[in-house]
Amino acid sequence: MKPDMNKPIDFVMIWVDGADPEWRKEKAQYDGSVVTSSNSEVRYRDWDNLQSWFRAVEKYAPWVNKIHFVTWGHLPPWLDTTNPKLNIVNHKDYIPEEYLPTFSSHTIELNLHRIEGLAEQFVYFNDDNFINRPVNPEDFFKNGLPLDVGAINCTYFGKDSAGFFHAADLVVINSHFKKKQVMKQHWKKWYHPKNGYMNVLKNVLLYPWLWFPGFYNQHVSNNFLKSTFEKVWEEEFEILDETCQHKFRKNGDVNQWVMKYWQLADGKFNVRRGDFAFCYHVKRKNFNRLCEDLKNQTHALICINDNAKTEDFEEKKQQIIDIFEQKFPEKSSFEK
Repeated sequence: MKPDMNKPIDFVMIWVDGADPEWRKEKAQYDGSVVTSSNSEVRYRDWDNLQSWFRAVEKYAPWVNKIHFVTWGHLPPWLDTTNPKLNIVNHKDYIPEEYLPTFSSHTIELNLHRIEGLAEQFVYFNDDNFINRPVNPEDFFKNGLPLDVGAINCTYFGKDSAGFFHAADLVVINSHFKKKQVMKQHWKKWYHPKNGYMNVLKNVLLYPWLWFPGFYNQHVSNNFLKSTFEKVWEEEFEILDETCQHKFRKNGDVNQWVMKYWQLADGKFNVRRGDFAFCYHVKRKNFNRLCEDLKNQTHALICINDNAKTEDFEEKKQQIIDIFEQKFPEKSSFEK
C-alpha cells in the first residue's frame, strides 16, 4: 500500500562509534577515564551489522521519506552520504549548545524534534533495532496517530535497569494525567485484543490504581509525533533541561520514553498488535530463537540487544552477520 505523501514518515537513527579514539578522548576529558586500547573490546564492542539496517530499510520500507542519521561526527566509511534520502545530522546541528558535548543518550534523544526538516511523524531507531520483514506506513501511523501497544505495567527496579529513568518519566506523566480517567475515556484502546491477552489482563488488574505504575516497554523502535516533543518541552522544560545538562546519564533523568508515555496517556495512539515486535536480550537460551526469527520473519521488528549475559560474543556476532548476508546479499543505495 502506498503511503499518503501528504503525511510523510521519517526514520531517525542514532549511532556512536564507541571505538573511535577521538570520541573516547573527548569523553575522557569529562568522565576522567583513561583512554587505552585494552578496554575497547568489551566496553565498545560492535555487532558490525549497521549496513544490514540500511539494507533492511530499503528492502522492507522503501516508502520512508527520509533517514536522519544522527552521529557525534564519525561516519561509517562505506556510507554514501550523497543519497538523497539520507540526512547526516551532527549533534551540534540540533542539540542546543549549552548541552554540548554530551555523552548521554537522553540528551541526544530528547532533542530529536529539533532536527531541521524532521517530519511530524517519525520512527526512532537505536542501532540494534531492525526491520525484519516488509512493513507498511500503516504499521507505524494511522490517521495521523502513532501505533503502539496500550498496556500498563509495573516499573522494574533492578541492578543496571532503566527503572530509575522510567520512574522519573512517570513523575511527569502522573503530574498531568489521571490514570482512571484516561483508561475510561480511551477504553477501546486499552482493552483492545490486539494488545495481547496478558497485556489486557494487566490493564484490568491494575485499573484500581489511581496513578500509572508504569507502561509496557518492548525495547524496539518507537513511533513519535514531533509535536509531542514540543508539547512536553513546553510543559516540563525544567526537568528536561536538567536532564540535558548532565554530560552522562544520571538517576533522576527522564528519557525518550516520557514522550511515548505522554502519547499513551493522552490517548494519541492507535493500537498495534503486541506480537508485531520483539526484543531479544541475547543470551544462550534464546539465541537460536533469535536466529530463527531472522530467517523466518516471525516478528516485523526485532531488537538484538547485547548485554552482560551475552556469551561467546564473537561467535554469535559472526552467526548474525552470516544470516544478514543471506537475507541482504546486495548492497543498498546507502552504500558506496
